[in-house]
Amino acid sequence: MQIDKVAFGGGCHWCTEAVFQSLKGVEKVEQGWVSSSNENNTYSEAVIVHFYAELISLKHLIQVHLATHKSTSNHSMRKKYRSAIYIFSDEQKIASNAILDEIQKQTTAKIITQVLPFSKFKPSDSQFQNYYKKNPQKPFCKKYILPKLELISNQFSDKILVKK
Repeated sequence: MQIDKVAFGGGCHWCTEAVFQSLKGVEKVEQGWVSSSNENNTYSEAVIVHFYAELISLKHLIQVHLATHKSTSNHSMRKKYRSAIYIFSDEQKIASNAILDEIQKQTTAKIITQVLPFSKFKPSDSQFQNYYKKNPQKPFCKKYILPKLELISNQFSDKILVKK
């Protein structure tokens, strides 16, 4: 099976990493900062998700991404937490835009998530990688990450590695 990759930004990369690590078909999640181009050339917290498209589709990954961060809120921290799908090919760009359009038709709230070309990646320090796996009992994990894992366990139960 071929491994594809896509990157997602929108919230804390500790949270985003844990969410995607819990999905069937995801081989690896790299946590750090991603930059794009033009006005989005600054780094913001994000993850690169390496996945098997035969096991989990780009559409399911995008649905999980939108459900686990404030994809309709243009809040003051958007420079640090840019709501984005960072794509690695023209094919991914077309597919991601079509998926966002389809999802937008199902909701009245305006989705602000952008589809942007991936430019650069800086990994987090090793002490922060796999943060939830190393620290599930820490207050941050209980308050912010665990609710997201419970949400996807309920909404995407067929895509979860281990059900809670």
